[in-house]
This record gives sequence, structure tokens and C-alpha cells, in this order.
Amino acid sequence: MNFPEHLIGLRYLSKDNFEEIFDLTDYYLDFIKEKKPFKKLLAGRSVLNLFFEDSTRTRISFELAEKKSGLDTVNFNSGSSSLNKGESFLDTVKNIEAMKFDFIVVRHSVPGIPLFLKEHTSSKIINAGDGINEHPTQGLLDIYTLRKTFGDVKDLNVCIVGDISHSRVALSNIFGLKTLGANVSVCGPVSFIPRNIEGLGVKVYYDINDAVRENDALNILRVQMERNAGSNMTSQKEFNRFYGINLNKIKQNKKIKILHPGPMNINVEIDAETAASENSLIFDQVTNGLSLKCALFNLMK
Repeated sequence: MNFPEHLIGLRYLSKDNFEEIFDLTDYYLDFIKEKKPFKKLLAGRSVLNLFFEDSTRTRISFELAEKKSGLDTVNFNSGSSSLNKGESFLDTVKNIEAMKFDFIVVRHSVPGIPLFLKEHTSSKIINAGDGINEHPTQGLLDIYTLRKTFGDVKDLNVCIVGDISHSRVALSNIFGLKTLGANVSVCGPVSFIPRNIEGLGVKVYYDINDAVRENDALNILRVQMERNAGSNMTSQKEFNRFYGINLNKIKQNKKIKILHPGPMNINVEIDAETAASENSLIFDQVTNGLSLKCALFNLMK
């Protein structure tokens, strides 16, 4: 099977693509959990981590996956680059292209930057989050975590809760879960639910208790204050009262599983007890994300 040359968004992947990624992720997960080395199939190839936004889990897991795969890794720091001397973004890209990187992993606040790089470089592009568009690697690891837990995501009831309107994670999860046959819904205050989101084939909840009772898993999103989400709610305390996930709420469905892409705002969208509970898959997501990135590099090589 010919795997796509670039990973721009989950909207572009077929069901077979997902299965290929997840099967190879299973293979690498065994090595990761046992802390065993594996063949560095990409030795001699190079990757640029082009991050224009802050990141912990995504950046560290990419760097570690790159090293485990044998890639020569270079990290771009926008704060100390020639962009601060007046160089245009296009000229920066042209200079990057002249260095002939095999891969570029990019995170940027502007939607469409991965597509721009695809058009202006010969590198293979992996989107690590572009504005409020997509975050495909996060979507993949979320869906993989659900598959490992439930055995399959077909007909699974999954609700994405919180700041949907500012979330690239929400869109990637919606596209991927729908492709694989899951029943997807969103839940949040009216101000956090995009207009016409039902057009993507999702159900909308405005009562978190209904969402808890009627779903197998909740993917909890933080309120993205850096994208001006705070202007869409009365207060964090009020948001927590109505939509924050805690042990008392999930008692209504004791088998429900909880995911969160991080970083968590404790006592806003989730409390510490729930994040550490038996219902939580949050730290499994991080381990799975490392394995998944190893799989992606080797599928795209």
C-alpha cells in the first residue's frame, strides 16, 4: 500500500491508512514499553522540527521518536531566528528548502502553513498543529488509545467536551473517528460550539450529564485562553461548575473512559482526581503518542 507522502490532516486519510498506522504503532509500542532499542531504519536522513508555538508533549515525543528512528534532528527556534531581523517567512522557508531536509515537522498558529510548506519545499511534511485547523498526530494517538482500550472504535460513542470552537484537536478527532465508524458528539456551552458543526455528522450536547451517561469515552479539551477563548465564557469557575469533569459527574457512568490531549487546566475542565483515576487514559495517550510517531516516520520514509 502506498502511504501518503505528507500528513497534513486526518480528513485526507483513508480507513486503510489508519489501519496501517495503528498496526505499526502496535509493533513499536512493545519496544517502547520494554525500553528496548529497535532498528534505526531512517539513519542518515534528516528532520527539522519547525515549531512556532509552545509545546511539551508533542515536541518531546517527536524528538524522541526521531532519535529512536535514527534521524538527524534539528530544532528551529523562532525566537532566535532571522525572522526577528525582518526576514520574511517565505525567505526562511526557501533557506530551509536549500538545506534539503527529508522531513519537516511543523507547528504554527496560522492555519494552512503545512500546506504552504508542502508547496514550497521538497520535504515530507508532518503537521504538528496549524492554528485551529487540525492536529493530526494528536488525533491519531487519541483514536489509537481508544482502539487499544475498546478493541475497535466502530460504533463507539465518543464525546469531545469543552472549547470546540478553538480546537484543532477536535477537528482531527472528528474526521478520524467518523472515517472509522464511531458515533461522535461534542459538548460545551453554546459559545464554544461552532455553528453548523452538525454538518460534520456529530451530535451536540449542552448538558454534560447527558454526555457522560450516553457515551463510552470523553475527550476533554482545555479552554484555550491564548486564542482568546476567555472572552467566550463568564469565568473559569463557572465553566468548571457546568462542564468540568470530576469523579462525582462520572459516577453516572462508572465505565466511561477519560482522555485529554494536554496540557490540563486542573479544576477548570478536569480535576486532579479524575485525571489520576482508573477511568483515565491520559498518560496512556502520551506513551502511545511516542510509538505512533515512530510508526509514522517509518511509514513515510
